[in-house]
Amino acid sequence: MNQPNPLLGVLMHATGGLASASFYLPFRRVRGWSWETYWLVGGVFSWIVAPWAFALIQTPHLFRVLAEAPVRSLAWTYLFGVLWGIGGLTFGLTMRYLGIALGMAMALGYCAAFGTLMPPLFQGKLGTIATTTGGSIVLLGVLVCLGGILVSGLAGRSKEREMTESQKQAVIHEFNFRKGVLVATLSGILSACMSYGFESGKPIAELAVQYGSDSLWKNQPLLIVVLAGGFTTNFVWCVLLGSRNGTRGEFVGREKGGSSLPATQIRSNYLLCAAAGTMWYLQFLFYGMGNTLMGKFEFSSWTLHMATIMIFGTLWGLALKEWKGSSLRTHMLNAAGLFILVLSTVIVGYGNHVGTSQSAASASAEPEKF
Repeated sequence: MNQPNPLLGVLMHATGGLASASFYLPFRRVRGWSWETYWLVGGVFSWIVAPWAFALIQTPHLFRVLAEAPVRSLAWTYLFGVLWGIGGLTFGLTMRYLGIALGMAMALGYCAAFGTLMPPLFQGKLGTIATTTGGSIVLLGVLVCLGGILVSGLAGRSKEREMTESQKQAVIHEFNFRKGVLVATLSGILSACMSYGFESGKPIAELAVQYGSDSLWKNQPLLIVVLAGGFTTNFVWCVLLGSRNGTRGEFVGREKGGSSLPATQIRSNYLLCAAAGTMWYLQFLFYGMGNTLMGKFEFSSWTLHMATIMIFGTLWGLALKEWKGSSLRTHMLNAAGLFILVLSTVIVGYGNHVGTSQSAASASAEPEKF
């Protein structure tokens, strides 16, 4: 069994955050495909191919684990995956309408709050957590994270007010603030269901350990189930969009207007979508690893995940010149939000370290039983 190691856990979450913040970049190079086409192709790799491939490698007796898992746990994990899939679907639309920087700030604010605080609240543990030194530090880090996301959102709003429509369209071709706010709100609330899926899927992870899985990889079978729920939602929606928009032929290179894509472009599109989908999955591979290392306050994993996505999403937004033409005030707000988010990861990591140290000290102080 792996011992808690919050500092390494923070590093795992940061790696997952980088993967999540970067996954949309290959999609930007897809040509001749509508959104529903490349989103579904990428999703096959995100929600089916990658989870099964990693789980088959890392989980001994995988099929036995899934067969013997409690039906209730499987059902709830899958259901939360379906709901999270709606959030993931609208998250893609958020990037489409608001861009990486502003879209992530708005969606992840809701997601961080609901995904971090609701599980311990429903379990009745939030009050107990708040009474411990380590727990109070972690909760402070959560609040700091939400503050950082708020400041980043204000920076994005300031940028939106300062740019002309032509400037917005030059960087984000389908920029639409009103649509973006709507889908970002829905995305943030429902995306938090991934956190609930990890909670409801704990019996699956525990069964994987019983059959010989290293605890660092115990969440791999769980991910198969929760991501299957996400795939269901996205598959249905993308097929419906393809039928309505007449884009189903794009999978084999037939464009909506009747022309055909070159074979080289089709292969390129599939490879780009595979890269995007696999990169997207890696966020939860590293999230699952980080979650096992965070110790008694593992609920804070969701905050770390959201904060690191925001950090790297902000940096990508700067690199892609999404903030070009913004005022000094807006740039200062953006920098302040980034600083606060980095600070929140340090506070949460330190709080988990304190909690782990306290637990170890308490265990060593207990008299030995014979």
